[in-house]
Amino acid sequence: MPVSGLIDKRILLGISGGIAAYKAAELVRLLRARGARVRVVMTEAAAAFVTPLTFQALSGEPVRQTLLGAEQETAMGHIELARWADLVLIAPATANCMARLALGMADDLLSTLCLATEAPIALAPAMNQAMWRNPATRDNSRLLGARGMHLWGPAEGEQACGELGPGRMLEPGELLARAEDLLDPGLLSGVRVLITAGPTREPLDAVRFLSNRSSGRMGYALAAAFARSGAQVELVSGPVGLEPPAGVRCVRVETAEQMRDAVMGRLPGLDVFVACAAVADYRPAEPAPAKVKKGPETLSLPLRRNPDILAEVAAAVERPFCVGFAAETERVAEQAEAKRKAKGVDMIAANRVGGPRGGFERDDNALTLLWEGGRLDLPMAPKLDLAEDMVERVAERYHAGMVARPTRK
Repeated sequence: MPVSGLIDKRILLGISGGIAAYKAAELVRLLRARGARVRVVMTEAAAAFVTPLTFQALSGEPVRQTLLGAEQETAMGHIELARWADLVLIAPATANCMARLALGMADDLLSTLCLATEAPIALAPAMNQAMWRNPATRDNSRLLGARGMHLWGPAEGEQACGELGPGRMLEPGELLARAEDLLDPGLLSGVRVLITAGPTREPLDAVRFLSNRSSGRMGYALAAAFARSGAQVELVSGPVGLEPPAGVRCVRVETAEQMRDAVMGRLPGLDVFVACAAVADYRPAEPAPAKVKKGPETLSLPLRRNPDILAEVAAAVERPFCVGFAAETERVAEQAEAKRKAKGVDMIAANRVGGPRGGFERDDNALTLLWEGGRLDLPMAPKLDLAEDMVERVAERYHAGMVARPTRK
């Protein structure tokens, strides 16, 4: 048997009712070939696509379907399954399945054991492209991701209905690789990571402030991905309407100076610092204590430069591995590389903002990662997927030791 991180791992495969259910048979075969123990739970709709007997033959285990069957309930079957699993993987996860999980429903075996398990839960979405793009499904995917569930996919391509677009279930081989990555010891196990996210607000008077359009989604996605990699993650967040990912400690601030103080106070012993926040470059020099009333036709507003948090961390004597972000409207990679060299950071992620495909206030983004002697272009994808790819590359560079650190110029 090949060396594998899945040997003797217990994987509970949930199958919901979509045409991609036929691919789950190959997934069971691959998991068992890598040494995993597999039990299958099927929804009623899933059995309309592939028979339970198929999965019983492939897994060597009885297939579970019923929540309230007398035989299972006598032994509290859903609790037994929930405790047995090292990983709950739902493939395919239909739009209906994701909606039910988002609502916390527990009226069939699969949804009930998902509420009862303490094992990680991974979803492999599979549905028509219009269903995936529907705002309800996108909201559900964000909510499930924020709760710590892993969303693996979907991929783009031709669908069973003949349409093209996002919604294809990832191929069984890709799901196998992701399961192995998840259940192996984390790439950054025990590494202490600090991330900044969201905008800052700089007060003008008692009711107004200067800010920007950052939603915080990329920073929060990174926090979740770092946590899944085994890192100890703290998040210093500006004002956003997002819940911290599971296992991530969050410190909320408003102004750039508050964010700077929160970061510098956590610098000792820090291993990795990721400056994803869109920190205001300037703040009003003298905020008014009361609301400024409407007056002259024009108004001059003196501004004072805010501290450069990333540059300050990168200049520390015992500095962590530093990752910056560069949000640019033109010459994106060129300007990001200049910023990387000027601040002396180990890696920078460049993204285009502004215009119809800008990175702010969107679920999707594209990044260019730059480091000394290297570059990686990450094409447009959901920010949750980008975060996984970026954490993998940060882990690679961090473990490489960065023998030749970039110098400040």
